[in-house]
Amino acid sequence: MECRDKIVSEDYVSLILDFRLEEGDFAQEEDFPEEGEQFCYREVEDPIGVLYVHRQALPLFSLSRVMYRYIPQLYGLGGIRAGGGDFDPGPLEEAGILAQQQPPLELTGRGVILAVIDTGISYEDPVFRYSDGSSRILAIWDQTDQTGKPPEGFSYGTEYRQEQINEALQRQDPHTLVPQRDEIGHGTALASAAAGSRIQGGAGFVGAAPDALLVVVKVRQAKGYLRDYYMVAEDVPAYSTDDLMFAVRYAQEFAYPFLRPVVLCLGMGTSLGSHDSGSVFSQYLQSVTEKVSRALVIGGGNQGNAAGHFRAQLTEESRRVEIRVGENTAGFLAELWGASPSSFRIGIRSPGGEMIPEVDFRIGREVEHAFVYEKTRVTLNYIRNERNTGDDLVVLRFERPSPGVWSLYVAGARTAPGAVFDLWLSCGQLTGDGIYFLTPSPEITLTMPAYVRDAVTVTAYDSRNNSFFYRSGQGFSRTGGIKPDLAAPGVSVGTAEGPYSGGAVAAALTAGAAAQLMQWCVVENNAPFVSGREIRGYLSRGAAEETADEYPSPRWGYGRLDMRKTFDEIAGRNS
Repeated sequence: MECRDKIVSEDYVSLILDFRLEEGDFAQEEDFPEEGEQFCYREVEDPIGVLYVHRQALPLFSLSRVMYRYIPQLYGLGGIRAGGGDFDPGPLEEAGILAQQQPPLELTGRGVILAVIDTGISYEDPVFRYSDGSSRILAIWDQTDQTGKPPEGFSYGTEYRQEQINEALQRQDPHTLVPQRDEIGHGTALASAAAGSRIQGGAGFVGAAPDALLVVVKVRQAKGYLRDYYMVAEDVPAYSTDDLMFAVRYAQEFAYPFLRPVVLCLGMGTSLGSHDSGSVFSQYLQSVTEKVSRALVIGGGNQGNAAGHFRAQLTEESRRVEIRVGENTAGFLAELWGASPSSFRIGIRSPGGEMIPEVDFRIGREVEHAFVYEKTRVTLNYIRNERNTGDDLVVLRFERPSPGVWSLYVAGARTAPGAVFDLWLSCGQLTGDGIYFLTPSPEITLTMPAYVRDAVTVTAYDSRNNSFFYRSGQGFSRTGGIKPDLAAPGVSVGTAEGPYSGGAVAAALTAGAAAQLMQWCVVENNAPFVSGREIRGYLSRGAAEETADEYPSPRWGYGRLDMRKTFDEIAGRNS
């Protein structure tokens, strides 16, 4: 079986590795006689790679068999369809983006590649074409299509280059040649908000960087084994870490240092994880931001009002944490994080009154409990000195939870002065909105991987009245790191799919603004060695402060995106 077949097969699971594998590193032949059929390894960027393992070699996919660090996470979409009609240029005007498209700077993203990693693109739409009808899309990698040739250096999916897209556009039905479609519309919305062409007449339209070239990755949906592990229904859009990592690698390889820069836009996220920069994916993204001619913009998600986070002081006395579970819930995950050297004791009480006696996890282990009357199974995995962070982690997996209020009793088997613990629930967009804490904490609700240090992390606000979007995630990180960097318009933003709200569309506008800045820096040779870290610095320093908030703010970061003020800062006019 070819590696491509293994990657797409439901019989193979993915493990995210942070060390390099060579051919001789696999299991010995006497252990697996058909070794060539059991494994496939593909490098993302040394030393990070993905190992695809046949389920025969890993029959039980669980934390007792696989290290937490290596299990892919599931990511949901960060954009929300909003009501409304004609295109409104107000968000672009408020952010200072339209002003910089005009003389004297005329920054339209010319010469910059804007990469959108999402659900694909409606490439035939006029907002992605030049006035002569040809495409502004440089390439599409459709990870879901295994009928054509993958990109060079990759093992799955089909790549469509600009020449082929242009040929398709000459046909009555372009999809007979380039069958890629955006069935969900989310990727099309982000791409058009970030880099839609200027359309004259009627309601008109313009994106933030209307002359940027586009590179698009249509990320494939997650496999069944991951959906089973995270208890996410088959019809819910959900995407795996390994596919996102390969998408980032593909997109950033279009950069030519000092000549053609790339801005990457990522509008997906997960509410699980350490809520700092400690995952393998985050470390890889950080390495991308440190390279010249590349910048990364990440949306902060929409978990601010989802009641999915709980924080409290860790003491020797039990703290009761109540989780409300709605009807017909298949299951959910919760993660409890606490700073080392603290360790935990945890008890669980079902809505019907059954108890799991308090478990002391100081030695680290897995505990599984089946409730008699609730028909619920709960698995608790304790990870001592979790490798990403050095902190302690308990993963709680509830299968078929009974509706009602579940109570966790959390205490410190060992505590340190000032120690706190954090609990996060699976994203509501993945498991349903009927699971939430009764006494939640709205802070530290940015979705992962928004905590990447030198990415531009964006929350959303309503540019019509300058109010913070009530659903937007908030910072800081679990360990106190300053995120987000800024807030951008993210309510009823005009796209080719109609108005959108949320962290993803705020990230799309900011990605377009970053493309404007990249044009000035690299294409026009004003700062040709600029990296993503410096792009983040430019945009943060130019953000417009909200006078009612202290800065940096867990909601606004360093302020509202303002490209006029950014260039005033560069020109020294604000000193």
